[in-house]
Amino acid sequence: MVTITDTALLRLLQLSSAALPVGGYSFSQGLEYAIDSGWLKNAEDISQWLSLQLQQSLANTDLPLLSRQLQAARIADSKAMDYWNCYTLACRETSELRLNDTAMGAAMVRLLNHLDVPMPLCEQREITFVAAFAMAAAHWQIDCRTACQGYLWSWLENQVAAATKLVPLGQTSAQQLLGELLPVIPLAINQSETIADEQIGSSLPAVAMASAWHETQYSRLFRS
Repeated sequence: MVTITDTALLRLLQLSSAALPVGGYSFSQGLEYAIDSGWLKNAEDISQWLSLQLQQSLANTDLPLLSRQLQAARIADSKAMDYWNCYTLACRETSELRLNDTAMGAAMVRLLNHLDVPMPLCEQREITFVAAFAMAAAHWQIDCRTACQGYLWSWLENQVAAATKLVPLGQTSAQQLLGELLPVIPLAINQSETIADEQIGSSLPAVAMASAWHETQYSRLFRS
């Protein structure tokens, strides 16, 4: 059984907090278009949309990449970090999803520089949020599974917060939605641990199309 120190747990809470100044709240990842177009109409629709992404996208892409970059960061293997960072960028299906990752990555790097966290990829022009999160987790000695839990919680909380504004959902409904989706997180992590290097990647066409079409939406609250 993996244990985590109090300090590492508190750092994980810091990394996963909605108050972390990385701009996650400004991206809907296609959710705004899906709601505006009538694809998603209520909390049940949102739950299915997010559950599918957790199990079919993040479990097969983000979490395996986070795991590999965390392992590389622990031994300061900048070559492996660079490889998996570029791999992460290649997995983003639209320019909007890529912007989401790199904008949050750049914000995280600026924050970590102020917190004196070493940046093995500091010379790279585009650092993904996945890579920056991994570097922080490695520096603060957060184990891989726990880091994955924090990463998924951060993603899920931002998505539910966006849905709360867009559907809209009441605060109680939003908390109920989070409660329904929490059991999916360990399932996604378990699945991610079975993914071999050559299996990393996924495609959810509706999410990709919603992300791309969001750019031309008549009015919007979110950047992508």
